[in-house]
Formats: sequence, C-alpha cells, structure tokens
Amino acid sequence: MTASADALSLAQPQAPRRLRLIIAITGATGVIYGVRLLQVLRDHADVETHLLISEAGLLNLHQELDMKRKDVEVLADVVHNVRNVGASIASGSFQSDGMIIAPCSMKTLAAVAHGLSDNLLTRAADVVLKERRRLVLMVRETPFNLAHLRNMTAVTEMGGIIFPPLPGFYHRPASIAEMVDHTVGRVLDLFEIQHALTPRWSGMKSE
Repeated sequence: MTASADALSLAQPQAPRRLRLIIAITGATGVIYGVRLLQVLRDHADVETHLLISEAGLLNLHQELDMKRKDVEVLADVVHNVRNVGASIASGSFQSDGMIIAPCSMKTLAAVAHGLSDNLLTRAADVVLKERRRLVLMVRETPFNLAHLRNMTAVTEMGGIIFPPLPGFYHRPASIAEMVDHTVGRVLDLFEIQHALTPRWSGMKSE
C-alpha cells in the first residue's frame, strides 16, 4: 500500500517553482539600480528575490537616496545578512536562477574574480558561477585601471556578465528615472523577465 502510494505521489506533476534571483547591493555609486530592480520584481508574483546589502551599500543608500535598511528590505521576499556564510544561498544545492550585483564595487568585483568568498555576498556569487548560473555584475567605476579590467576579464572567462550601467540615449530619455529604467529593463532581459520599462528598438527613423 505504501509503495503504491509513494509511486502515485511521484507521478503527480510538480507545481512550477518561482524564478529565484539573488539581488546584491554594494558600496559603489548607483544603488538606485538595485532598488529599482527590487521595486520592479516585487510586482512579479512568479519571481522570488533574495537580498544582500553590504555595509558600504547601506551607507550609499543613505547618501544617494535617503533610504534606510528597512526601506529596501521590505521590497525583497527574503533578506540575508551578508556575514551569514551559512545561509541557504551559500550552497549550490539551493536552486536559484542567478544573481545580480547592482551596483558592483571594484572590491566586490575583485573578490568574485579571485574566488575569495569572504562573505555571503561573494560566496553566493561564487556559487552562481560554479553552478553555471547567470551572474550579472553592474560594475560602477570610471576610469578603469588595469586591475579592474583584468578582474572583469576573469569574471567573463568564468561565465559572468559584466554590465556597466551605461545610459542609452537612442530612446531619448526625458529624466534620470527613464535612464535607470532602460538599464534595469536590459538587465531583466538577460533573465527573460517580461517588462514594459522602456520602448523596444524598432530601427532607425526615416528622414
């Protein structure tokens, strides 16, 4: 009886799992990108977000957006302490669909490039790479020195995607918010998440 019941249970179709994305905010300028990502994903019932904020990221939230930790944490489904290296997202057995570091500081880039895993944020990134999942680093610095460029090359060779949040102008943005949404929309495209944040390119206008 038990064996038959078990077999029947295994035969039942499993409910589809929600898309799981890890969102990390670090101390580079541009924390608005991470916050906007969380705001947009909050409206996607089929996406589960796991949030990490570094100590420097918290400073920039206050400096650039006058936001506190709790203002951002309420936007995520799950919040992890960056010091808790024993959290679920530290293991490859935790099924995620990728990670976005928005923005990504040069310190975090270097830690990822060299596999340091010195906190939960960089460990989670290391897991995403080793499990061959999608890792997107919205690196923010200018100009780049040779160490920055070499670290970006290393992450790219490991399968990560370097995505500097460079604004586009072909859609003629009328505000900073539109510029941010255009970049956030392009990041969401990498995970095939539907959105209406920015118009799609339909070709050059005729004269």
